[in-house]
Amino acid sequence: MQELTCDLLVIGAGSGGLSVAAGASQMGADVVLLEGHKMGGDCLNYGCVPSKSLLASAKVAYGQAHASAYGVADQMPVVDYAAAKDHVQDVIATIAPVDSQERFEGFGVRVIRAYGRFVDDRVVEAGEHRITARRIVIATGSSPLVPPIDGLADVPYFTNETLFDLRERPDHLLIIGGGPIGMEMAQAHIRLGSKVTVIEGDRALGKDDPELAAIVLDQLRTEGIEIAEGAQAETIASTEGGGIRVTAKDGRVFDGSHLLMAVGRKANIDKLNLEAAGVETNRAGVVVDDSLRSSNRRVYAIGDVAGGMQFTHVAGYHAGVIIRSILFGLPSKAKTSHIPWATYTAPELAQVGLTEAHAREKHGDRLEVARFDYHHNDRALAERKSKGLIKVMVVKGRPIGASVVGHQAGELVALWSMAIANNLKMSQVAGMVAPYPTISEVNKRVAGAYFSPRLFDSPMVKRVVQFVQRWLP
Repeated sequence: MQELTCDLLVIGAGSGGLSVAAGASQMGADVVLLEGHKMGGDCLNYGCVPSKSLLASAKVAYGQAHASAYGVADQMPVVDYAAAKDHVQDVIATIAPVDSQERFEGFGVRVIRAYGRFVDDRVVEAGEHRITARRIVIATGSSPLVPPIDGLADVPYFTNETLFDLRERPDHLLIIGGGPIGMEMAQAHIRLGSKVTVIEGDRALGKDDPELAAIVLDQLRTEGIEIAEGAQAETIASTEGGGIRVTAKDGRVFDGSHLLMAVGRKANIDKLNLEAAGVETNRAGVVVDDSLRSSNRRVYAIGDVAGGMQFTHVAGYHAGVIIRSILFGLPSKAKTSHIPWATYTAPELAQVGLTEAHAREKHGDRLEVARFDYHHNDRALAERKSKGLIKVMVVKGRPIGASVVGHQAGELVALWSMAIANNLKMSQVAGMVAPYPTISEVNKRVAGAYFSPRLFDSPMVKRVVQFVQRWLP
């Protein structure tokens, strides 16, 4: 067993772990990075990158079949599902060097390709190495949650970790789970020629604003996706023809050729032996405080494994928070009020801060909601992408949340993240100038919608204007 010492040990080479390792090493810390599986973690290999790549193929196929509105003849796309998966793998391969072992060794990081296991509060064993570190960051991410549904173990099924290896297009894809992963893969596959049924035990896209989620769900149903809500899967079995049958608790039966499990995620903590380190855990992952420290003051947890919002950009944000604390000894705390998320269906669905329902529950009558519809945006009309809506929740003149559904919603919501992070006023957003015609004008127009009643419906404003006009030369 080789003995090593370092300033910082990072366990996990996903988005968060790589950001910490690169930043700390380049600023002079002695860093060891452990990764027992693939560099780049879930996002690069099984999550964000492959899913958005497959959605891009699906978008092209859909565009061919729906071109007549632009003066171009519709043409039924000839989809080569295996070639679409080649596109996915090519995108992964293009990005992979950025997350590669060689690149991080170039930063001065010692990379060990093995899983880490705590042996005490500051020592971790990995392969043939025993590492003693001043500070340790757990960045092991999450993996698909596969619930113990009766019969599931006896049938073949996919998760996001195996779906992108499938080369033959499913005839009829059953998806258990109506969250972002399930809905994105549903739309990708319906557009690539599969029949798709989504089986959701509660409400599809249930974490988002119901009014905006309904716009997405209507579009998905229009494209041919069957979305069964309130359908809690009770049993799963193979059928005589080699297919799969899912039976819900209420008796509904769904037959298909392939099954995708997309019901959620679980933190990757099982291999870590955290009890030996005195690190407290719960069902969500590692228990951390606002500074992302665990019950062991030497050990931090970031990203999915920290039990909070499970998004790649959150892991990157967490990395910045703890670098300040670990490298410079300065106080630094993580916040969630400005963290956005997006579902990359068409139309896209995005959120930052409080939804209208949560804002109303918290702030009551002090809440004002500004709204603006996409069909008043000229660029959206030109692109025939006018189905959409933005709502901004405002208290005392400052945004506390924004919900967006429509073309480029994931891009639009970034401005509201900045506004909330910096405690900006609606007047500052209204003061920006967006180029015409752009979808980004939606943000300025919703800020204008907030002020419109104050300017155009105010008797006081009218009296002041009339008074000034009498005296102006």
